[in-house]
Amino acid sequence: MSSEALARLAEERVDHRFKGLPPDADGLTVGELAAQRRNLFTGGFATPVLALSAERLEHNLRLMETYADRHGLLFAPHGKTSMAPQLFQRQIEYGAWGITLAVPHQVRVARAFGIERVFLANELVDPAALRWIAAELAADPDFRLVCYVDSVRGVELMDAALAGAPRPVDVVVELAAGDGARTGVRTEAECAAVADAVAGVATLRLVGVAGYEGEVPQADPERVRAWLERLVALAVGFDKAGRFTGVEEIVVSAGGSAWFDTVAEVFAEIPELSLPVLKLLRSGAYVSHDDGHYRRLTPFNRVPEEGALEPAFRLWAQVVSRPSAEQAFVNAGKRDAAYDLDLPLAQVVRRDGTERPATGLSVTALSDQHAWLRTTEEADLEVGDWVGLGLSHPCTSFDKWQLIPVAEADGTVVDYVRTFF
Repeated sequence: MSSEALARLAEERVDHRFKGLPPDADGLTVGELAAQRRNLFTGGFATPVLALSAERLEHNLRLMETYADRHGLLFAPHGKTSMAPQLFQRQIEYGAWGITLAVPHQVRVARAFGIERVFLANELVDPAALRWIAAELAADPDFRLVCYVDSVRGVELMDAALAGAPRPVDVVVELAAGDGARTGVRTEAECAAVADAVAGVATLRLVGVAGYEGEVPQADPERVRAWLERLVALAVGFDKAGRFTGVEEIVVSAGGSAWFDTVAEVFAEIPELSLPVLKLLRSGAYVSHDDGHYRRLTPFNRVPEEGALEPAFRLWAQVVSRPSAEQAFVNAGKRDAAYDLDLPLAQVVRRDGTERPATGLSVTALSDQHAWLRTTEEADLEVGDWVGLGLSHPCTSFDKWQLIPVAEADGTVVDYVRTFF
């Protein structure tokens, strides 16, 4: 990655663009503010403010590095989760092969910060974006991009846009997770037709197969395993047919954040092929984990002996109204908290520097700028209290915040993570 581009993030001035940060920090650079090591609770931060736990972030990075190594997997975590180059850098420091992305804008962000390996988990047919990628490949011999293809028409459009490009774009055939699933080729015969189309053009190079098991209909371990075995069989069949010509390795890739244990099991059974196999896992939500959706779905629930991810996000809001004994409102809503999968969870209350469990509090709804809290007789809650909320779904938490404090357990803010959505 580019250390110069990352260093420039610390030179950005703090101002009104970044919600939750101390108003008296306006005019400081991000680096200067970080050097002050302010406390999240006493250092002038304004609610609502989202924070990442420094310790839990470190734990999650280390755990997934260990997991991938233990299972002989390479790791390209999905960057759409955070769109934070500082976290991309840390993921690479913790062993990531590269970064997975979904759309051209995300690739542009990654390239602006010097990411050298990108797995684009989507078919890309936009001619302007393809011409830009061709130029990036031509200008940087160390840059590698692997992209999905899932149709003959897509291959034709890619070929037309890439005409004259000096380097071919590496592609993998995306196998759909089943009828009615999201993208991808539905049948093995159609996969072969797409591979034939790739072989017929000079602008693309077939390097493997891939897909996303999280889209398997009515997913359970047996159905997910069956689909992954289809994916492996597709790679084996393509290899026997001599489809991987002029490549150094065969890419076989899958792995969201809910079934990477099954991916590890099936990929461990890949037979010896004519070339080395790059077994590429793409799980991305692990970096922050969450207190809802992924806490329920994480494979570590099934294999606790492998470790456990820890939720690193907490959204701090303040009680601004206590209209009755059964109701309260805090000043964080849909603009601040993920709500597409689950409502936030009231976890702790802070008053006068003391933190206690949020007993008797539950979030029942979100407005744009308010969370509705139901309070029982057990709830000890007053206007002015800070409430710490756990969030579900990292992908729709990161995207609401451009600059996120990273706080140690005692509240000391040691860094700020910049996002680019």
